[in-house]
Amino acid sequence: MPSTTSGPSFDGPANPSISSSTSASASASAPPKRRHRVGSDPDPNAPLSATEAVAAAAAASSVGPDSSAKRARSDHYVPPPMSARAQGKRPDVDVIDLTRGGSSGGGSPAAQRRLPILQPHMGPRKLVIKNLRPASQKTTAGVEDYYARTLEELDAAVTTIFQGRDTVQPMERLYRGVEDICRKGDAASLADKLRARCDAHLNSDEVLGGVRAGVSDSAGDDLAVLRAVLRHWKTWSAQLLVIRWIYSYLDRSHLLNSKTPQGLNDMGINLFRKAVFGGSRKELVESSLGARLLAAICQLVGYDRRGDDRFNPILLKESVTMLRLFGVYGKLFEPRFLSDSRRYFTEVAEERSVTYSLKDYILATEKLLNSESERCDSFNFDSTTKRQLRDDAHHILIQSYSEKLLDTGSVAKLLEANDATSMKALYDLLRLSGIQKRLKGPWEEYVREAGSAIVSDTSRGDEMIVRLLVLRKSLDTLIRNAFAKDEVFTYGLREAFGYFVNDKKSSSPWNTGTSKVGEMIAKYIDMLLRGGLKTLPKTLLSDSQDRADAERSGLSSTADEDAELDRQLDHAIELFRFIEGKDVFEAFYKKDLARRLLLGRSSSQDGERNMLQKLKSECGSSFTHNLEQMFKDQELAKDEMNSYRGWLSGTGRSKAGDIDLTVDILSAASWPTFADVRVLLPKEVVDQISTFDSYYKNKHTGRRLTWKHNLAHCVIKAQFNRGPKELAVSALQAVVLVLFNDVDGDAKAEGALTYNQILQATSLPGPELDRTLQSLACGKVRVLLKHPKGRDVKKTDTFTVNKAFTDPKYRVKINQVQLKETREENKETHERVAADRQFETQAAIVRIMKSRKTMTHVGLVTEVINQTKSRGAIDPADIKLNIEKLIEKDYIEREGGSYVYLA
Repeated sequence: MPSTTSGPSFDGPANPSISSSTSASASASAPPKRRHRVGSDPDPNAPLSATEAVAAAAAASSVGPDSSAKRARSDHYVPPPMSARAQGKRPDVDVIDLTRGGSSGGGSPAAQRRLPILQPHMGPRKLVIKNLRPASQKTTAGVEDYYARTLEELDAAVTTIFQGRDTVQPMERLYRGVEDICRKGDAASLADKLRARCDAHLNSDEVLGGVRAGVSDSAGDDLAVLRAVLRHWKTWSAQLLVIRWIYSYLDRSHLLNSKTPQGLNDMGINLFRKAVFGGSRKELVESSLGARLLAAICQLVGYDRRGDDRFNPILLKESVTMLRLFGVYGKLFEPRFLSDSRRYFTEVAEERSVTYSLKDYILATEKLLNSESERCDSFNFDSTTKRQLRDDAHHILIQSYSEKLLDTGSVAKLLEANDATSMKALYDLLRLSGIQKRLKGPWEEYVREAGSAIVSDTSRGDEMIVRLLVLRKSLDTLIRNAFAKDEVFTYGLREAFGYFVNDKKSSSPWNTGTSKVGEMIAKYIDMLLRGGLKTLPKTLLSDSQDRADAERSGLSSTADEDAELDRQLDHAIELFRFIEGKDVFEAFYKKDLARRLLLGRSSSQDGERNMLQKLKSECGSSFTHNLEQMFKDQELAKDEMNSYRGWLSGTGRSKAGDIDLTVDILSAASWPTFADVRVLLPKEVVDQISTFDSYYKNKHTGRRLTWKHNLAHCVIKAQFNRGPKELAVSALQAVVLVLFNDVDGDAKAEGALTYNQILQATSLPGPELDRTLQSLACGKVRVLLKHPKGRDVKKTDTFTVNKAFTDPKYRVKINQVQLKETREENKETHERVAADRQFETQAAIVRIMKSRKTMTHVGLVTEVINQTKSRGAIDPADIKLNIEKLIEKDYIEREGGSYVYLA
């Protein structure tokens, strides 16, 4: 090759003939940064080394007239491509033969003029290099020796790695040897030799061959086999990493680009897997060694499940990771693991279903499911394994034993104990299997039985509503905390309450014939509006969660007494919604409201009006019309008294020290009826009443006043040894007290009156007088002294003024002894409600027939039930009886199979 020729550098001995589309630079190139490749010759006069000789021989054997190779990388400047216009002006010379004479070679001047001068700026030229130096036989033999020596060094290095020692040759030299062999074209044979060496090593007695041979000797210790295999796997992984470093060029240039062979990493894993489990990836079989390996892993899981101290978490995690790398996890391990797990779940379910109570079974099952899930997450089990394991556990532990979990008696015990933790666990377990709605049956059954027991308990009738509200609150808390506010259970709770509240069988022990629950709700609201929150048990008061929920919903503020009273009234209204016979509630509520308004016993006027607004929203304005009229009557009475006092001032009848009379004028149609109590009033009071009566009758012609003195109350002034006091008492108490101002002279020193004297002076009935004297002489505030002392009033007792009476307050309120409603009075109220219901039924029949003119019996009964159900449930037999009464009164008549309205 002429030394004056400038061309690209040759990269490797494979193809020294280069075709380039760029012309070579005329200037000398910079020294190459990389080492010289085989076949590069920076100095043509220098002697060839052994490696260079090998490269030269390879180059000589591959030269041909049409040979070409990739364009070699050059450090020379490459001019930018020329435009089409400039290329069109080039000389028609395509080939420059540098082996013939040129500007730098010999030849005649004429020949030099005939040849074009190399002009790089004119665009690319095709360089043809000829007359390469051929390789000698001596050089070819040296090349073969080099490759043989390289193979021996690689084989020795692999042996050294398998022995756990460092290689004799440097790693870089071994890498370059692999690269040269691959460039020669022997990559496939090199890969086959390496694969055979690795396979032989893994199956040798020092590695897995010895473990496989010793499987029968360690038949009783699968964990020893697992530890041995895992130990060899760790060693093999480290050895394979070093081999991959050395054979990296083979891995990158040949194996990864070939479709058939595998990479070194996959090859090493597959060889180890085949040695353990046998077979190919598509045809895995469970060999004796592999079977022992899988049995050991399942044994470790069993140790963990039973809390055995032999459990090794690190060994389990590394073993599962190894199986996932081998690719046998899904085909061999997962089916066996799931099968063993199903047998374990079945054994646990059979044992615990017999020996455990429902609560213990729920808690144990929840703990088992959590531990199984945590094990799958902690030890690298596949997500499909976790899902299948969970489904199997749900089916075996929950669905197969759903009868035990949904046993009505067992669930009732948990609900009765208010065990929210166990109920939440039960609900969560059933929800995992999608059968949580089946819990609604035992839930409703418990609510019906518990509610019916409360309603039918005649010994604790006064506590009925409080107990029902406590039951409702506890059940609502369970729905909130245990059932995640599931609407299914909320609806079931409403259905169950509506059932036992209106169940006639539950109310039959009371013998009222109407709704006993409606009566007790009215009395409960009366107690709440009279005494406030202090009359309620602490279990009924809202907790922090209830107040937070109320605040978020914007219903009321937290920790406010008025807001809490409003919430308690809402709870009572919730019970009221379940009642079908609302007319019973109306009768008793109207009666209690009248007493609160007339006697001034209401603890909160805002609470009274708020309750009235709730009833109006719930039942409509027709239900609360009379109740609203009661409040209006009191407002009108105040205006009437202001007018009366103005009339007294105008006529000069108002004097200092006179009795200040206040009269509440009430419309008889809106207020309930009260029994009259005969009493002899003091002369001063009688005169005032007569004056007002005359004034009112003159002002309102045709009206008549009926005085109810037993509902009156007053404030009297009393003088004691410790000073004066004002006593807030009822009218009957005041009548008795003023008698001691008129004691005759002989008895004044003693100041005593006998029971008979008081009876004659007041004309009060015996029971009323007894209650009055008992409140004055035997209560907490004793302004009278009874002789002899005692809690009961007898006809032989005498009474004197307690002049030593003292109290820190100037105005002292003396409560009248409340006489409980007698059974006869209660029965009378229920009978009146039943009679009113019959009249309402007849009125509904007349309205329907007047609009329809003609109706069948079934249609009429259905329509009457629909129109009267808001007032109370009516039996079809009662409707038929009222139809007969209307036929007798000639409102309707029968005509064939229908009823006809008579105008």
